Amino acid sequence: MSTLNLQDAQSFGKVGVLFGGRSAEREVSNMSGAGVLAALLSKGIDAHAFDPGQRSLAELAAEKFDRVFIALHGRYGEDGSLQGALELLGIPYTGSGVMASSVGMDKITTKIVWLNAGLPTPRYTVLNAQSDLAATAADLGLPLIVKPPHEGSTIGITKVSEAGAFQAAYDIAAALDDSVLAEEFVTGREFTVAILGGGATARALPIVEIVAPEGNYDYQNKYFTDDTKYHCPAVLPDALTAEMQRIAVEAYRTLGCEGWGRVDVLLRERDQKPFLLEVNTSPGMTSHSLVPMAARAEGISYEDLCVEILRTARLKLKG
Repeated sequence: MSTLNLQDAQSFGKVGVLFGGRSAEREVSNMSGAGVLAALLSKGIDAHAFDPGQRSLAELAAEKFDRVFIALHGRYGEDGSLQGALELLGIPYTGSGVMASSVGMDKITTKIVWLNAGLPTPRYTVLNAQSDLAATAADLGLPLIVKPPHEGSTIGITKVSEAGAFQAAYDIAAALDDSVLAEEFVTGREFTVAILGGGATARALPIVEIVAPEGNYDYQNKYFTDDTKYHCPAVLPDALTAEMQRIAVEAYRTLGCEGWGRVDVLLRERDQKPFLLEVNTSPGMTSHSLVPMAARAEGISYEDLCVEILRTARLKLKG
């Protein structure tokens, strides 16, 4: 690990690493932020921790950061709300802007945009308290997936294999969100595609295949066990690798994402057709996280990845 030369390190100015926050993913964000902060400090960058879950926007403004690295996940950090505040404060920030962050955090709106662009994503229904769950199960088939559309890290997600379990799954998701998403279950292999850059410069990193115990890639298996296996680069035919990377980058660009992100993809077993699941506009940066894993497969160290992302920090709204 090498530090940047003094002039390059100083060119970033005073950097805030924003982590913690108020979402259900606070614990993971703390791990991501601690990693990013240590990486930037190891490169000689004047980096400082800042937790928006415990400190106010007035305090953020008073810090006079020249730019910030957003290592927040979920609501109030990944959903466009913080991005809007940073635009108003005039503080350049990493990752996607207000609109792309907001849309990317909303799985329903993401699907609408992707389908309008002709991109493949599993069939779905939006549910509320008056919805006919039996009719939904008949339409989408069983098993199906029930999830809160504004949460990440698989929080509140249930696989429903029997009609009698649908109501309980709905209740779990509805406790976390005003609307609930029921989604067709696609049987097949699970992958994720990390992306760096934006617009014409957006590029996919090597694909990661996720092999979770009994196919259950839940919160515990994502972050706190070593039972989940990862294969990077994923073992796929070259043409299929290129196609999955292509649709992932197109999905990312269609939402207007930039800086960095991660697109989750399912490969249907019966015909090897890829389906887009969701986009993460502020992905995890923990020891188990997939963007650093994909970067390592391309020869980019964790520390260099953090610096590369930090270089992209900017204000997105032009006044």
